[in-house]
Amino acid sequence: MASTATPAPSAPAQAGSSELLRHLAAELRLLAARVRVSEPREPPEELDRERFWRRLNDAAVTVAREATTLTVVFRLPLPSPQETKGICERVHAAVKAVTAVYCALPRDQGITLRKLVRGTTLDIVDGMAQLVEVLLIAPAQSPENSDLISCNSVWDACQQVPQIPRDNKAAALLMLTKSVDFVKDAHEEMEQAVKECDPHLGLAHDSEEDSSGGCGGEDEVLGFPSSQDVHWSEEDRELIAPCLALVRASKACLKKIQILVAENGKKDQVAQLDDIIDISEEISPSVDDLALSIYPPMCHLTVRINSAKLVSVLRKALEVTKASHVTPEPEDSWIPLLINAVDHCMNRIKELTQSEIEL
Repeated sequence: MASTATPAPSAPAQAGSSELLRHLAAELRLLAARVRVSEPREPPEELDRERFWRRLNDAAVTVAREATTLTVVFRLPLPSPQETKGICERVHAAVKAVTAVYCALPRDQGITLRKLVRGTTLDIVDGMAQLVEVLLIAPAQSPENSDLISCNSVWDACQQVPQIPRDNKAAALLMLTKSVDFVKDAHEEMEQAVKECDPHLGLAHDSEEDSSGGCGGEDEVLGFPSSQDVHWSEEDRELIAPCLALVRASKACLKKIQILVAENGKKDQVAQLDDIIDISEEISPSVDDLALSIYPPMCHLTVRINSAKLVSVLRKALEVTKASHVTPEPEDSWIPLLINAVDHCMNRIKELTQSEIEL
């Protein structure tokens, strides 16, 4: 793997088993660091996708097998230094092979796809490093030991390889689905928190009643404080409504983008799909920031700032989506409607927080 990083020194020839494992753990951590900063190599010819995925799958299978061998062999009494050295060399070669395959994935296959492959690759490398470090602390003696848990994490990471989307459009749809789910969960938790603390705030469409009744229950939602002494003021309650509406608009925005990418997205338009995902991934964190800021004691200025940030991200996401191939002109009429809804929410939030600005 091409890298400017200084290579790890080879293991001492006369090292004991524990020292060899310690050296292996350090080399694996170095491999992980290289993967995090690596730039894709541009291949001299077009990528053979079938061969790429076959190589990645085969490399992951080998890593899982070596993780099993490492766990089985490294028990008390410890294996000889010579046997340990052989095992460590095979483990390092197997993990390095996975990282080499990842680095062979060119940028023109899509940044979104590369991020998913990199994430799984790092899970494999970090999982193996953790396994080695656990074995250093306590060699395997019983099924209850944490080394088996660490080995399972390596297996789990390797088993994720066949589940990785095979092209950038599929990768984009996976990321959009995750974003939709995150925002949906945040919205439901916000509504639940409001209902638990003020069932008369106007959430009649949510028919389920919480049996604990009222604020201060043991369950906490999105970090909501469970103290009976913390309440929303009347002004706070008035401000919550447009904030909830803004989060609903965020959910609608992501869902619509997801549908457009599924129906109109083209696999060869990797750059435009990456641009859509790049801005869409900012929506969920912005929703989280706004959601956390509505809980008492509420700072209206913080709510206003976080709302403006979310509106800015939504507008950018809509602009990027409208300008892309996934939104044919006859199908873009929903965009100005959603922008108007978002602006209406923001204007209402500004009205309700104006006194904070004037102080």
